[in-house]
Amino acid sequence: MDLDQSIMQKAEVLIEALPYIQRFNRKMIVVKYGGSAMVDEELKRHVIQDVVLLKLVGFKPIIVHGGGKEISKWVNKVGMEPHFVNGLRVTDEATMEIAEMVLNRVNKSLVQLVNELGVKAVGISGKDGMMLRCEKKYSKGEDIGFVGDIKEVNPKVIYDLLEKDFLPIICPIGFDENYFTYNINADDAACAIARAVKAEKLAFLTDVEGLYRDFEDKNSLISEMEVEAAQDFVNSGALGGGMLPKLQNCIDAIQEGVSRVHILDGRIPHCLLLEIFTKKGIGTAIVKTKEEHYYHAK
Repeated sequence: MDLDQSIMQKAEVLIEALPYIQRFNRKMIVVKYGGSAMVDEELKRHVIQDVVLLKLVGFKPIIVHGGGKEISKWVNKVGMEPHFVNGLRVTDEATMEIAEMVLNRVNKSLVQLVNELGVKAVGISGKDGMMLRCEKKYSKGEDIGFVGDIKEVNPKVIYDLLEKDFLPIICPIGFDENYFTYNINADDAACAIARAVKAEKLAFLTDVEGLYRDFEDKNSLISEMEVEAAQDFVNSGALGGGMLPKLQNCIDAIQEGVSRVHILDGRIPHCLLLEIFTKKGIGTAIVKTKEEHYYHAK
């Protein structure tokens, strides 16, 4: 019997995904969702479809999202000027109020997208269940307002939601010992949460293809890197810009129990599925040891 080639290709794709589905069944994966994939509506749908599929094939996904661009837009809308010190947003009381409203608005829009695909999602912030306790963050000694450094994660509310088959969607708002509200960098929040729940995977959706040995040479993309080599890369000073703290976050996460960290280009449709369910992958995976490599086709 002659079968359409495209049908056979679909079967082959499913079979290729099978060992990854088996390996990561019932395992937690934290997805840090940000960048262009949050702004472009079509990309947003693709990301949510990916996460829902992960849930339906047996993963336990947790979304941690940012919203910096949306916060800046609303700060401008009310006639305020956003201020940054050393790349960090200065968050006074008025800005904090706007940030919390905007992040909760973004949070519920993601909940709605997941619900529309037939999966039950619950949106929470780090204040819910007293999850993200933090203290004031300083930028090279300068006070930047209500910006928090996470000091403690209480993941009980996350475990409770997962146990009841909900998909948690978390916005990075925390509180200090006096219960004042703080804005937290979403990368930091995703890493801290992944460490606290000992996630099998932590995936960063970014606006770059992955990690390059030489950013000017697009052929130098690193598919996999062991954590020791990643630390050497950080210490070498060859890495600049926003990728430096992101890679250090990846290293810290692995050293504290996360099995693998992925840096993915969120502008590529279905980047999560391509990285997790194919032999080659498309971004950069940071692993603890060479024994944990599993990309067999280079």
